[in-house]
Order: sequence, then C-alpha cells, then structure tokens
Amino acid sequence: MTRLPKAILFDLDDTILSAYARPEAAWLSIAEEFVEQLAPLSVVEVVDKIIACSREFWSDPARHRHWRLRLLDARRENVAAAFAELAASGRPVPPTDVAHALGDRFSEYREEQMHLLPDAHEVVDALKQRGVLLALVTNGAGDTQRAKVERFELAHRFDHIQIEGECGFGKPEERAYLHAMEALEVKPDETWMVGDNLEWEVAAPQRLGIFAIWHDALGRGLPPGTTIRPDRIIRSLSELLE
Repeated sequence: MTRLPKAILFDLDDTILSAYARPEAAWLSIAEEFVEQLAPLSVVEVVDKIIACSREFWSDPARHRHWRLRLLDARRENVAAAFAELAASGRPVPPTDVAHALGDRFSEYREEQMHLLPDAHEVVDALKQRGVLLALVTNGAGDTQRAKVERFELAHRFDHIQIEGECGFGKPEERAYLHAMEALEVKPDETWMVGDNLEWEVAAPQRLGIFAIWHDALGRGLPPGTTIRPDRIIRSLSELLE
C-alpha cells in the first residue's frame, strides 16, 4: 500500500513512547543501586534470574491479562520469585523488603527513562494534517496509561483514545480493534494498525482484515520460527510518511 489509509490505529508503549524495551539493561542499572543489599549475590546473577522469571511469568496469556493492569505488583512478584528460586538452589537471598524495593525502583526507573520516540509528535501531526483519522489503542491500567497520554501531550493529537483499564477490554480481543474502528467510523480495509507486538498489532488485526505494520524500533528483525508476517515493517515512525 503506497497511499495513506483513511485511519490508523496506533499502539502506545514502544510505538509512540520508548517505555519497556531493553529490560535487561534496565534491571542491570537498577540492581547496581542495590549491590550492598544483594551481596553476596552478584548483580548479574540476580538480573539473570529476574529476567528468566519475568519471561516465564508473562508468557502465560491469562496471567498477562490480569497482571498488566497491576504492573507495580507484578514486578514485586517477579523479583520475589527470582529470590525464591535462588534460595531453593542454596544461595543466600535478601529479605522480602529488599525484593519489594528492587521491584518498586524498577518501576520508578522506567517512568524516569520513558520518552517519546524520535519524530513521534511530528509524524502524528503530519498524518492528522493529511486528513488521516487517528486512534491510540493501548493496554494497561487506566490511571497509568492516561498519565502517559497527558504527560506526553497526546490527547489532542488523536481522534479517539482507547485505554484497556478505562473501557474494560484490550488487545488482542477483537472488540478492541472493532470498537476503535467504530469510533472512527471506518472499515478494516480502510485502516492500518501500527505497533511493536506481533500478536496484538499484527496477527490479531490481520484476522479482521486490517493492514498491519510492525514497528521494529530496535531493528531486531522477526523472531526465529515465527509464523506471523506483518504487511509492512518499519524502523521509525517517519517511514509512515514516505
């Protein structure tokens, strides 16, 4: 497709904002602040275990749906699980309050480091000026996601803002996309979906006939073995205007 569509549905986190990418680097930065409390465990040992537990934790779709609305609590759970596995292997671990503090600091750090991706405002504004209808469709808790919308001055840039915690449903449920298109009064063949999650922003929209664009901001390429094939892959939002 070489022409712009009537409407575009945008994801928020790691599509408009840099929010949750590179978790390993973020955990390493935070763990360095807790070197004394973690001793004699090494920072790398702790972070490796947290990452492993986190991947297992979020891999279950049902658990993901429940806990993505309670991210602060989920991070505490992940650190506690990592400490429990280390303790089970005979390693000395810090008390529970350190696990909670580590999880809470990670949440704070993510907020501190969050920023707009390059040209995000400019691209969204240019699309709006060209007459494209725009919707922001994001999962997550209402207060958390709404705060991002306000902090990064996104509310007036979109014709429709849809937050899972406010409306009661989210991606990859079909009604998340159908509701956004209904709000914009467009059909699937008039719509693009742009986002970083292959299931939520590519596979699920494609099943409805939406043109799905995968935002691969880190340039990692499609994961080995995936059967999902985006209709288009972009490295930056500015490519939408080309």
